[in-house]
Amino acid sequence: MSAMEDDDLMSAPGGSSAAVVAGAAEVAVAGAGLVGQEEVGIRPEADSDEPPKKKTKVPEAESGKLEERLYSVLCCTVCLDLPKASVYQCTNGHLMCAGCFIHLLADSRLKEEQATCPNCRCEISKNLCCRNLAVEKAVSELPTECTFCLKQFPRSSLERHQKDECQDRVTVCKYKRIGCPWQGPFHEMPAHEGECSHPTKTGTELMGILGEMDQSHRRDMQLYNSIFSLLCYEKIGFTEVQFRPYRTDDFITRLYYETPRFTVLNQTWVLKARVNDSERNPNLSCKRTLSFQLILKSKVNSALECSFLLLKGPYDDVRIKPVIHHYAFSNDDSETDYVLLPICDSVECNKLLAAKNINLRLFIFQVQK
Repeated sequence: MSAMEDDDLMSAPGGSSAAVVAGAAEVAVAGAGLVGQEEVGIRPEADSDEPPKKKTKVPEAESGKLEERLYSVLCCTVCLDLPKASVYQCTNGHLMCAGCFIHLLADSRLKEEQATCPNCRCEISKNLCCRNLAVEKAVSELPTECTFCLKQFPRSSLERHQKDECQDRVTVCKYKRIGCPWQGPFHEMPAHEGECSHPTKTGTELMGILGEMDQSHRRDMQLYNSIFSLLCYEKIGFTEVQFRPYRTDDFITRLYYETPRFTVLNQTWVLKARVNDSERNPNLSCKRTLSFQLILKSKVNSALECSFLLLKGPYDDVRIKPVIHHYAFSNDDSETDYVLLPICDSVECNKLLAAKNINLRLFIFQVQK
């Protein structure tokens, strides 16, 4: 507005101040309009040739729907849950978590059938299927809820949060070893330890608790002491054994495993194994076990007293607890009873059943007379 116009407004009779206010309002509105255009990203027509700005952030409601769609796309086709570790895919791209994949292979071995994808029925095996690293990475970044504090975290960091960081995680009193049964949220632990009565126990009470702890420790050390004693024997032999799957000739065939003949301590041996003690339909059972027996094939002049144990092979990841067995072999008694293979649980058993062959290591210690 020019100075002359300002003079005219000021000289206007009756309501000159109103005219000044009206003019100022028009300028303010115009300026606000320009500012608003800049804030929302609207540029003058002269700048319309510039590239568009980046996309705005997706609203939370739409983001939630996107996560739900990803859950349905990336879930395992067998258990319909998001994989927690490795992800395998069939030749047509259908996804399976590691647990379900191994379970399908184990079931097919028990049924003497070819394992197939539950979606497209194409053949699956450890050679035909491969891991999908992209899906594993995507799943690890999806949010999930902490079971203690109910907050959302990426799956890749949830385990660390629940183990070390969450203030609501369940913990135990540091005096548990001397009998305190308390357990509760981590943030309540300092208050409990300040009031815990176990640090003030008498010497007699503590000696009783320590006695129970010593008994448990002695049971754990007994196995290791036995192994160390066996290593002092004069005649020790070991070999890698390979259990191969076979079928019985019964009307309803049953799966069993047997190794080729092998030589240890100048004697010929064979190992046999069976699933769930030759149960009729082990594929219908959730709990699965393997039991084995050691058979002496050579002829001996006198009784051959031995100790033996099976451990995992050098290239397998199955967890087996060492258990020592003792037996006196003779020409009339050359087969041990079936004893359980000391695997930790049914998941480890499925790993063995899913493999083409079971590879273990056998140790035999000959007892000197």
